[in-house]
Amino acid sequence: ADPYYFLKGIFPAVVTAFATSSSSATLPLTITCLENNNNVDPRVTRFVLPVGATINMDGTALYEAVAAIFIAQVNDYNLGFKDILTISITATLASVGAAGVPQAGLITLVIVLNAVGLPAEDVTLIIVIDWFLDRIRTAINVEGDSIGAGIVAHFSKDDLSKLEHVVSSADGYAMVTTNEEGEQNQTGNQTAL
Repeated sequence: ADPYYFLKGIFPAVVTAFATSSSSATLPLTITCLENNNNVDPRVTRFVLPVGATINMDGTALYEAVAAIFIAQVNDYNLGFKDILTISITATLASVGAAGVPQAGLITLVIVLNAVGLPAEDVTLIIVIDWFLDRIRTAINVEGDSIGAGIVAHFSKDDLSKLEHVVSSADGYAMVTTNEEGEQNQTGNQTAL
């Protein structure tokens, strides 16, 4: 339950994400860190982390919103509440569709800029430092995926242990199937019935 212990356990994955700028390339190490260092159930990590690496791009969403507001300020464009809301929603939706590869957020930033009528060519203002920002947002994405897996594991711990108990108590099993004629066939350990 100690967040510092949890973050220490995923530190190698976060550093690798920073170095590679790819949450997809970091995925195997992230799974290993959560399972070995933080004792997260493999059934959780192997489901939650691939989904998270695909659609949970929280670092990218934050980056796109801040970058769009920066570009608006450079162009002396006054953003109203409606514009900021549009930027926030569009950045979130665009980040879900972003690939887990380097510089994908830069491409989807154009969608956010077009949503509020900002010039798409001003994305070049960001390109110079995007190599560094990409590393930071990828590390945030991996950290967010890991925390999400930890939360799912925490709340599903009881259900997973019940499921494990049911599976382990089915050593002697029998499976009854029905064929097309409606006759029942029994396979497995007959003593279980």
